[in-house]
Amino acid sequence: MNAQIKSLLDEASASMLKAVDFFEKDIRKLKAGKASAQMLEGVKVDYYGTLTPIEQVGNISTPASNQITVQPWDKSALGHINKAIIDANLGFAPKLEADLLRITLPPLTEERRKEIMKSVKNQAEENKVSIRNIRRTYIDKIKKTKDNKEQPATEDEIKQAEKDVQDLTDKFIKKIDEIVVAKEKDVMTV
Repeated sequence: MNAQIKSLLDEASASMLKAVDFFEKDIRKLKAGKASAQMLEGVKVDYYGTLTPIEQVGNISTPASNQITVQPWDKSALGHINKAIIDANLGFAPKLEADLLRITLPPLTEERRKEIMKSVKNQAEENKVSIRNIRRTYIDKIKKTKDNKEQPATEDEIKQAEKDVQDLTDKFIKKIDEIVVAKEKDVMTV
């Protein structure tokens, strides 16, 4: 196989994998009725004048399936953490206790579960489009390898590489569909 084509196929695979990983990480934040530390991912606390990720200012744990606690390493940061969670507009109402913050997740209604799944499916479609755009970009790059002065690709190599890119596309789109099915099972299970 042409070295340039091999390199392009590896890049395409890595780009598609990033898109799938981003999607998976993004939907993990959606509340499915079960508490998880990832729900607070992205929350920044004003800690001594510096916006600091919440996981760097305290210990986040899930003592029960519907609770998240944040225990700061510096108790003076408790108020700042509380404000950061409220400002992040995650739909949580944290309760200040002696030396920690406790967040109790309300049970999900059927309507809220459907909203979550609608959002998941919309994000899945956006990510599938992203993967298809990656496919188009790399097929265009592969076609240009026949113009390479040092080691031009043959027509057969280009056709095979295009098929390989399509196979990668199908594989990663299937992976997104599998993630959606798993999330739906998680969200819709009462």
